[in-house]
Amino acid sequence: MPPVVKSLFCLPQIPPSGAVYFLIPMPRLFQPAPALARDLSIRHAAAVVVGTIIGSGIFLVPTEMMQAVGSARLVYLAWVVGGLLSFFGALTYAELGAMKPQAGGEYVYVRDAYGPLGGFLYAWTWFIIAKPASIASITIGLVRILGTFPAFSFFAAPVASPSLPLNWGQLVAIAATILISLLNYAGIKKAGEFQFFFTLLKIVIIVAIAAIGFSYSGGSWANFATTFTGAKGGISGFFAALVAALWAYDGWNDLNMVAGEVKHPEKNIPLALISGVATVGILYILVNAAVQYAMPAAAIAASERPASDAIALVLGRAGAGLVSAGMALSMLVTLNGTIMSGARVPYAMARDGYFFRAVAEVHPRFHTPSVAIFVQAVLACVLLLLGGNFRQLFSLAIFAEWLFYMIAGSTVFVFRHREPNLPRPYRVWGYPVVPALFVAASAVLLFYTFTDNLRNSVAGSAVILAGIPVFLYFARKRRSLGSPS
Repeated sequence: MPPVVKSLFCLPQIPPSGAVYFLIPMPRLFQPAPALARDLSIRHAAAVVVGTIIGSGIFLVPTEMMQAVGSARLVYLAWVVGGLLSFFGALTYAELGAMKPQAGGEYVYVRDAYGPLGGFLYAWTWFIIAKPASIASITIGLVRILGTFPAFSFFAAPVASPSLPLNWGQLVAIAATILISLLNYAGIKKAGEFQFFFTLLKIVIIVAIAAIGFSYSGGSWANFATTFTGAKGGISGFFAALVAALWAYDGWNDLNMVAGEVKHPEKNIPLALISGVATVGILYILVNAAVQYAMPAAAIAASERPASDAIALVLGRAGAGLVSAGMALSMLVTLNGTIMSGARVPYAMARDGYFFRAVAEVHPRFHTPSVAIFVQAVLACVLLLLGGNFRQLFSLAIFAEWLFYMIAGSTVFVFRHREPNLPRPYRVWGYPVVPALFVAASAVLLFYTFTDNLRNSVAGSAVILAGIPVFLYFARKRRSLGSPS
């Protein structure tokens, strides 16, 4: 008799003699859709906070701050106030992140508190302009720092001919964008390990720079009492210094955007935010003190790169090279954190049905928002090909940062009122005073940045409002497909 053919889906208790079995693969219908992986540990999360915040700002803003206020005392006051405001923001976001540990961070908070339109306008602004332009700014800054080394002096040379508006520096910036995007494409854990290792190295370099500055034989504690007579001064001067300090502190909110990939987010997000911002504050004040010890106020105000000049007093040109290397490394780590966090916002928006569905795809092997990472990299590369013009786009969205800080921070009050019994693994210390101070400070700085750069702020508002018809299109499409509201 011919052998009996059976499927493994209908195996009898005792297989008959001579039976032949074959495998039928499981239908794809039963295979679960790939999801983002929670692979970021507490050390990765803390490195995202510290590594993303510390870019080139600490090496450059002491000049701007001194030109604004004119004395070490007021510079330190601006650092402390900026650090406290950032810390208050981190405490507020710690409650939000632990309560809603989903990819997208601020998008999720604004969406859940104020509706899908508010969330979309946030994501629209960040995805279309702010994040791609931020990536382009970081990579161009990285190229400029590397260009100070003789080996990379060719960066300013045109690729083909002087008539072609493309130089080697732009290609290097594009290459850096693509390489770090590929690292993030290949897995959040790989990007997290990169962030952790190079953040540690960055901290070592910063501490070394501070130690070298304090070792300068010509330095003096009397420099802390010197003044710069040409400072802007007054309330406007202090606000200018405070904005510079807050720019240097910026980036602490990026961890919340990757909350969907943090292990034990209810515990690790608050720990990483609080310890990360505190660490950065200590490092910033340490470096600023070393610069002030080595140089009087007038010299700091006149210097383009005060940290480099301070170290050069001790080590000569080699010292300036050390600071440049530290700046380049800082910007590379910041680039990784920016690309990592930025891609989660359009992913979350598309997942909700308010953007192209493909952007919500998760790579089946790497468990990353692969399409969102790819599109973000393309947008950044387009801006880099435009050359310096992208900076105009970036300035359009600068004030929007404080607008959405204010809006996202205020959601903690909405959730406390609307959902008082919702589990909150972490509750913001000092509620309601601490989040209220953060929201109020964001409102004041929003007003200051808006009026100080009225033209770009109005244009930035227009960019945000331009997202409304886009939202209406996707909302209508979402309803036609029968998605729940």
